[in-house]
Amino acid sequence: MAKPGHSNALMGETSPYLLQHAHNPVNWHPWNGEALETARRENKPILLSIGYSACHWCHVMAHESFEDEATAALMNAHFVNIKVDREERPDLDKIYQTAQQLLTRRTGGWPLTLFLTPEDQVPFFAGTYFPREPRYGLPGFKDILMRITELYNQDQDAIRRQNAALVDALRHDTRAPSTEEELTTRPLLTCIEELIQSFDPRYGGFGGAPKFPHPTNIERLLHHYVLQPYQEENDDTGGTALDMALLTLKQMANGGIYDHLGGGFCRYTVDQDWTIPHFEKMLYDNGPLLALYADAWRLTGDRSFETVARETADWIMRDMQSPEGGYYSSLDADSEGEEGRFYVWTREEVQSLLTAEEHDLFAAYYGLDRPANFEGKWHLRVDRDLDAIAADKSIDPVQAHTLIYNARKKLLERRSQRIWPGRDEKILTSWNALMMKGMAVASLRLGEPVWQASAERALAFTRDNLWKQNRLLATCKDGKAHINAYLDDHAFLIDAILAMLSNRWESSWLEFAVALADVMLERFYDGEGGGFFFTSHDHEKLLQRRKDFMDDFLPAGNGVAAGALIRLGHLIGNREYLEAAEQTLRAAWPGLHRYPHAHNALLTALEDRFFPPVQAIIRAPAAETAGWLEAARLFLNLRDHLYAIPDDAGDLPGLLRERAPRDEAVAYVCEGFVCLPPMTRDDFIHHLKQREPE
Repeated sequence: MAKPGHSNALMGETSPYLLQHAHNPVNWHPWNGEALETARRENKPILLSIGYSACHWCHVMAHESFEDEATAALMNAHFVNIKVDREERPDLDKIYQTAQQLLTRRTGGWPLTLFLTPEDQVPFFAGTYFPREPRYGLPGFKDILMRITELYNQDQDAIRRQNAALVDALRHDTRAPSTEEELTTRPLLTCIEELIQSFDPRYGGFGGAPKFPHPTNIERLLHHYVLQPYQEENDDTGGTALDMALLTLKQMANGGIYDHLGGGFCRYTVDQDWTIPHFEKMLYDNGPLLALYADAWRLTGDRSFETVARETADWIMRDMQSPEGGYYSSLDADSEGEEGRFYVWTREEVQSLLTAEEHDLFAAYYGLDRPANFEGKWHLRVDRDLDAIAADKSIDPVQAHTLIYNARKKLLERRSQRIWPGRDEKILTSWNALMMKGMAVASLRLGEPVWQASAERALAFTRDNLWKQNRLLATCKDGKAHINAYLDDHAFLIDAILAMLSNRWESSWLEFAVALADVMLERFYDGEGGGFFFTSHDHEKLLQRRKDFMDDFLPAGNGVAAGALIRLGHLIGNREYLEAAEQTLRAAWPGLHRYPHAHNALLTALEDRFFPPVQAIIRAPAAETAGWLEAARLFLNLRDHLYAIPDDAGDLPGLLRERAPRDEAVAYVCEGFVCLPPMTRDDFIHHLKQREPE
């Protein structure tokens, strides 16, 4: 560990990741004008290190190198050292991940390590994790430091030539594409064809190890199934898409990527069959996955999907929601310096906690009667079907489920007494919005009002702490909100609010969504080329100003923005929103139609453009709206948008004013610009039932 007397310029930061390095012997700086000016003035290259608090290899590199006095002395002597939390500064992370890939021709990741020229912050050397001494086929970090110092001092011309080529490549990456080609629905089917090709028919998911959940892929499969009535005759891919989605969700729920005691999902598994995860748990995975498991229950009635949704939502409210309402960002992979230590078990410990009957069943169900699967210990995953085990052991199935429930409860209680992994308690606007939407969708599907209430608390926190003078901020911790919000923050939040309005109408939420949409258009929209920049027009000038259309670990902000504007535009009758969404699709089209599987968020917007989902506005007395929602909930298509607006909602914007209360409660049902006559409750439910997939 670093000596207690050490401190550096990270001491005043709010990011838990930066604060983890505030007592390193390295003279770290946050990314700011002062640090950049120091590098220019002293003509020292910048050593830029990007990571996040739940990152296992970030911790390893910190312990090996940044806490080491000799390594720190080299860093301090030859570089201006800047530490960045990629979760607070995704603008920087996106730029330098791309630069790393251009320089190394390898995929990036965290920790990200770059060396930049001081006058323009262009990287001339990049990599990810480096050990302190040569190991794993990697050079030692101290050797890297000396080689970079020598290169910078002796070969400035070569660095300048390389930098010029890199800057040109980065600029080419953001040039406006042609928007003249006509939009078609072809990418919707091509995407499914591509997903079928990469699908793992045994374990579900896509590709081999390491295996990630890819929620946007699963959502695309479910939407494709639901859209079958609109697709070409003889197209049988809908059933295939549903089977792929359900197998993936089932295998993940049974695998070690799922926390069988506490609920929620880890980031990914290191193997193909979902057994051993990288144990960090991220908010941004669990929000979309919560919604998907609720959707899967809606389509199938399979109680196992409902169980996962309930346990995940319970975990979020229990362990990841702050007293003030916002959702925390992540849980570390490590505790007590070891990855996974919090989650794994010995046979002896499990046996000591359970009755003989519980242990006999639990061991067979979770594989404790098999060889250890994680460094001599057991990480829980479902090994056999519980009903089949019960039949073999002549146990009543209901009793078997009760025994497993009681055993899990005992182990969770014991686990909660262990030393916990670190929790990153900063509250990020975009990730909170993903969880708000997940809670709202799950609440709508399963009729659980406490989840909607949780989302409402998070929204109230966001409005009170992260919306200042008509500007949105990106992050908040310990009462300090800062950093200009990005496109994702605006787009994801609008999308979440619209999902929440489907559970309970609150006119002030709609006003907030409209205000966010107007700000997004004013400060992020490219009026010449179409689409939205990731950073606002008045953002700090960086090496590159990106306009991202492809999904990464998050759905693409441009895709979510386009979809949200289509939905909001039809809701209130705002043509400007619809036109911006159209131009975003056109700006994205060159990549969208070539690589549709990498653009799932935009495919959802394209789908809505060609096949407008049903939008139903219920106008009824406040006492009746809950009854309408309850009656309609089980017949809502996954793509339907339903808003039960009470008669006393007050003045409403645009088209909503025309859908006024009548003498009797009615539903106004539209698909895009085509509307049906107002319907009574019975007629409305009958209309929904008619559209159920066979």
